[in-house]
Amino acid sequence: MQNTWLFYALGSAIFAAAINVLAKFGMKGIDKDFATAVRSIVQALVVVGFASIVGVMRNFGQLHGKAMASITATGICGALSWICVFRALQLAPAVKVGPIDKLSMPLGIVLAVMFLRESPSRVNWSGIAMMAVGAYLAAQKG
Repeated sequence: MQNTWLFYALGSAIFAAAINVLAKFGMKGIDKDFATAVRSIVQALVVVGFASIVGVMRNFGQLHGKAMASITATGICGALSWICVFRALQLAPAVKVGPIDKLSMPLGIVLAVMFLRESPSRVNWSGIAMMAVGAYLAAQKG
């Protein structure tokens, strides 16, 4: 299945899109940092459950220093991203926070170019620029 990645990428977009709306809706009257901590526990349980179901939890022997450092760094970045977005949602509407949060897409591509030596085409760069401009425009006051 050549396009399996597309199924997963669309799933990621759909679930990520729901996060800000669900968080904004459900955080009324709840401490944002406590809510983030509970959400993180739930997320960890779901991911460990999934890994157990697909049978990959036995792969601890594959973890070496570089892999653990990378996994730890991504965990820290993910946690800090969540802390920032949920604090932003306490202060501003989801329609403003969401587009700025999604600047992670063009920023991630720039980081991939810088550190992974990936090479987007001119058409790709046009799309990346449109994402950045779109995020800016979407976050503007009506």
